[in-house]
Amino acid sequence: MIPRPPAVGIDFGTTNSSIACVRPGGEVELVRFPSLAGPTASYRSLLYMEQSRDDEGRLKILCWTGPDGIERYLAADHKGRLVQSLKSYLSSQSLKSTDVFGRRRTLESLIAEMLRDLRIKAEAQLGVPVRSAVVGRPVHFVGADTAAEDEIAETRLRESFRLAGYEDVSFEMEPVAAAFYYESTLDHDELILIGDFGGGTSDFSLVRVGPEVRARGRRPEDLLGNAGVGIAGDDFDAKLIRHLVSPALGDGTEIRSMDKTLTVPTWPYRSLERWHHLSLLKRPDVLTMLANVRAHAKEPEKIDNFLDLIEEELGYPLHRAVQSVKSELSGGASARFQFSCGRVVLDSTVARADFEAWIADELARIEGCVDGLLRASSVAAGDVDRVFLTGGTSFVPAVRRIFESRFGTERIRAGDEFTSVAQGLALRAARDRERG
Repeated sequence: MIPRPPAVGIDFGTTNSSIACVRPGGEVELVRFPSLAGPTASYRSLLYMEQSRDDEGRLKILCWTGPDGIERYLAADHKGRLVQSLKSYLSSQSLKSTDVFGRRRTLESLIAEMLRDLRIKAEAQLGVPVRSAVVGRPVHFVGADTAAEDEIAETRLRESFRLAGYEDVSFEMEPVAAAFYYESTLDHDELILIGDFGGGTSDFSLVRVGPEVRARGRRPEDLLGNAGVGIAGDDFDAKLIRHLVSPALGDGTEIRSMDKTLTVPTWPYRSLERWHHLSLLKRPDVLTMLANVRAHAKEPEKIDNFLDLIEEELGYPLHRAVQSVKSELSGGASARFQFSCGRVVLDSTVARADFEAWIADELARIEGCVDGLLRASSVAAGDVDRVFLTGGTSFVPAVRRIFESRFGTERIRAGDEFTSVAQGLALRAARDRERG
């Protein structure tokens, strides 16, 4: 007898992904992915590619994804191409394909590489084929300003799943999926505000949940409203890069040009703020430009550090150091930022108050999104029973204060910040199966 496949939920994130399933007995199980540090439920949404030759001398492209991709990249003496945050380009109608070692690859096919690996690893753990899933999507995809652009992004994501071997995919809003997870812990009904903070977007939903809602069946009116903003953890990381790292690499310094004093061009440092863009700077024209800048720089040693960072492709370890200091700032009033690779040595202390000042604009946009959702849904803050926050950025104290000031600390809940969406998607998949 062929075993009944599990109900599967897939949270394919900008930065990290996870998979959960509901077994026939009703228990929720997270898929764990092998890594050198041990099994992990968090799968880094990245792709690493190298060019090689087979035994007959023909060129071929080798590909690794997730934890395997990180480990291969770190071990490589001569770095290949490392790409991340592909989900954030789904709404872009101008980015249809990219050049990979002289071959054109569509965005959908690159994303499919990760989704296929997720499927294969899930099948290895679950022991059954995974061909259908409920998949999370943000309220608004990164860069989507219209409903049509959101639809384009979802269509492209669906095509990526098809290319990866999935036969039946349905979508659910990520904050609504988090509501399914939170609902599974309740013994009474509540009106909740879900805040789901990813790498590229922050999404919010007002939903009625609880055992009575499940018993009578969820109705459209139980979802009072959705809102989202293209601000999240990656933007906070970028501000730390801008203020802690870029100045030490020459950003804002001066060069001498004839009888004039000019400022070093800023645009390469903006690419540094998205670590997966760093490889795009390793081009002859950019390296030549920076070498010319270095020849006339008042602080040439800083430009040397920037060139080393680019040529040695140190973007990934640099951003790991940035994420580490961000995490420390969530628990303390200050943190020490340290990064040392080759000749590039950075060491400074950052105060949480300074970090919060750097991200003030992003915090204001998140606040505006939450307040706009309450107004559009005609819901007063006092009518919300609980606020459930999920995602890594929900740990940032300044983010939590947005909700504490409106709803009170006693109404804030959190749990399984990195996997609650995947678990909620699996629960929704199980509900759909029960309904036939």
